[in-house]
Amino acid sequence: MNRKDALRLLAASLAMPTVASSMGTSENLNLFGGRIRQSVCRWCFQDIPLPELAAASKDIGLQSVELLGPDEWQVVLDAGLTCAIAYGNDHGLTRGFNDPSLHSSLMEQYAKNIPKAADAGLTQIICFPGNRRGMDDQTGLENCARGLDPVIKIAEKHNIVISMELMNSKINHPDYMADSTAWGVALVDKIGSPNFKLLYDIYHMQIQEGNVIATIRQYSDYISHYHTAGVPGRHEIDESQELNYPAIMNAIAETGYAGFVGQEFIPARPDKMASLAQAQKICDV
Repeated sequence: MNRKDALRLLAASLAMPTVASSMGTSENLNLFGGRIRQSVCRWCFQDIPLPELAAASKDIGLQSVELLGPDEWQVVLDAGLTCAIAYGNDHGLTRGFNDPSLHSSLMEQYAKNIPKAADAGLTQIICFPGNRRGMDDQTGLENCARGLDPVIKIAEKHNIVISMELMNSKINHPDYMADSTAWGVALVDKIGSPNFKLLYDIYHMQIQEGNVIATIRQYSDYISHYHTAGVPGRHEIDESQELNYPAIMNAIAETGYAGFVGQEFIPARPDKMASLAQAQKICDV
């Protein structure tokens, strides 16, 4: 199971009803020590039943299981956690807001799921630009801005942040449009709403452009969420890979960031929850 496969499973979940929860508000979260609030991405631990993953994640100090469809939100809320960033459409990673032919469908799905997320006490929903397919970056940016404009208006009414993920196009997602911080920042500036920001994936941006800590410091106001993983390989974030995650977490904390960091590595070791517990300790600065 990879992230693309997990996204394919989302279509069915988006069609299912969601139950609002009184446990999704910040005052009901079990807060742990440290300056970084941590989450885990569901797709990386897809073979562990969600109730078990939620309970084990809470035990090791995480506060969220993320990248869930509406039918899954209640499971983590019932476990005393939240879903730090949720799915809002079923088009996946490669087809998104840079394609005007999808704007109507995307608007319909976000218009349905933004109020559901707000009712469940969630605060953030992910979005993607899609692949270029021969489109130049400026045209893609303009298309994304037009498609996102009515979505952001709904998000503003419900106090939901729509966050576009930055990912590398060198290795993992060839042709993906939002593959540079500069492009994402330009889109945020064009939209001009506090309810549209960026998901800065540390793994992806290390591969694509490097200079991670300096970029975080320069553009912290544009970032509403972070993801982790070890480079190379997308596995554990310890000394087996090249990124210095304690230094990166300190840099994030020093910007005054109050959101979540999502653990999005694929465990290479047999004891997956031990790897997740190790990652929690590494990022608990």
